[in-house]
Amino acid sequence: MVSGDIGGNERAQLFLLSADGSEFRALTEKPEVMHSFGGWSPDGERIVYSSNERDARFFDVYEMQVSTGESRLLLEQDGSNMPVRYSPDGKQVLVRRVESLSRNALILIDIDSGEARDLTPDLGEGAALYATPFWSADRKGLYLLCNRERDFLSLAYLDLATTELRYLSDIPWDVEALAVTRDGAFLAIVINEDGISRLELFDVAQGWEQRHVLLAPTLPKSVVLDLAWSQDGAKLAITLSGADEPTDIWIWDMAGGHIQRATLSSTGGIPRASFVAPAVVRYPSFDGRDIPAFLYQPAGAQKNLPVVISVHGGPESQERPWFNPIYQYLVARGYAVLAPNVRGSTGYGYTYQSLDDVRKRMDSVADLKAAVEWLRESGIADPERIAVYGGSYGGFMVLAAVTTYPDLWAAAVDIVGIANFVTFLENTGPWRRKWREAEYGSLEQDRAFLEQISPIHAVDKITAPLFVVHGANDPRVPLGEAEQVVNALRQRNVPVEYLVFADEGHGLIKRDNRLKAYPAIADFLDSHVKGVAGK
Repeated sequence: MVSGDIGGNERAQLFLLSADGSEFRALTEKPEVMHSFGGWSPDGERIVYSSNERDARFFDVYEMQVSTGESRLLLEQDGSNMPVRYSPDGKQVLVRRVESLSRNALILIDIDSGEARDLTPDLGEGAALYATPFWSADRKGLYLLCNRERDFLSLAYLDLATTELRYLSDIPWDVEALAVTRDGAFLAIVINEDGISRLELFDVAQGWEQRHVLLAPTLPKSVVLDLAWSQDGAKLAITLSGADEPTDIWIWDMAGGHIQRATLSSTGGIPRASFVAPAVVRYPSFDGRDIPAFLYQPAGAQKNLPVVISVHGGPESQERPWFNPIYQYLVARGYAVLAPNVRGSTGYGYTYQSLDDVRKRMDSVADLKAAVEWLRESGIADPERIAVYGGSYGGFMVLAAVTTYPDLWAAAVDIVGIANFVTFLENTGPWRRKWREAEYGSLEQDRAFLEQISPIHAVDKITAPLFVVHGANDPRVPLGEAEQVVNALRQRNVPVEYLVFADEGHGLIKRDNRLKAYPAIADFLDSHVKGVAGK
């Protein structure tokens, strides 16, 4: 199964690709509608998916007979209903109903009767994520990840008869990934320890109480991006990415107790030894809180460097030590890169994640000021050569940084960033507005505050040269956000460079576009941060 959109507009269609690549057939042909694939039935005859065909704001759940292309509605509801997987007997479908990026319910649909049963009737207050559910070996319950009434995502068990939830782990880090074999006998989890992944394996054929810890491979300091068991449960595929090691798939053979690399990603002729791994650092912010970050430095260079502070998007996301070719490119051109997890980032508990919600938004921007102060006081950065860089929500952080603390920056790079929270919420995809208002505040209740913190209303404070990149088809942060900033700066004769890609959406995907944008960004930084002409 393959999904694809046109020019990054995120209105994905579903396609069937045969195993030998000889057949490529469209299963959906409604280019104005979004489709989200849920899974194959155990017999391989049907698929389940969601679509916002009925109303652009909401996603309903459908089942399709693949051989005929005929679909039927399984669930119609005014919410964001995303199918997860079929039950092992193919008679039921699990569905996530997304309220926000930190809250969702689980729904179990009986395919024959159409009954939809809520497995999580009381979400309570605060975080309530129910992620990656799998059936247990006896089919009486679900293993899943959850953080309801606790700070971190933990392994849990949900009884299907009673809907009682029982936590199975209690550690001060997120359990970020879970995979269970088709027969429910073996379970793998990945623990996110300060951004670095650790893998654990268990035999749970007789239930969690009679579990056995299994030998797991020792992984390098890297990030597990995905897990998948073989059909017979004998092998585990691990998608692994390291800061200095491009993403590849490794296969763990349980019986043999050995791991083998299944792919070898190309580095384009660049020696792997030239890639740099970051140091894990922490710096104090305005309220005494330590902010975790990853610091990349050119080999042999430790002091008085030009530095790019890179702010991740989300904001419900986390900077991780995975392979980032842009960081490696900047380091190769002589820059240090500081990539912080400012307050509001995931991976450090829901309390930390909530520290930037709505009226606390600008506290996370203050964490960037603290980063500059730390870089200066430690001697790592040349005080006059610090730039700020970010995409999506990170683009908002860039614009907020150069308007709130204009004297700190030699230059700034905004990629698909939010300039005006009001116009962003008014124009973002209708299916996304509810999710984003849960984080940023609503237009009905918080409009005045959102206007107050929107960088577009403080562009007269910008003195740092700005580079703006946007995709014309961006459905998340529409192109108008970039146009507002660029037009305002041009009217004031503030140096601004602007690239719009007609065939991109929310970010840069196509190689030709990346090969145009990122060298241009690096030349811009050389000119305004290093003070040398681009080459």
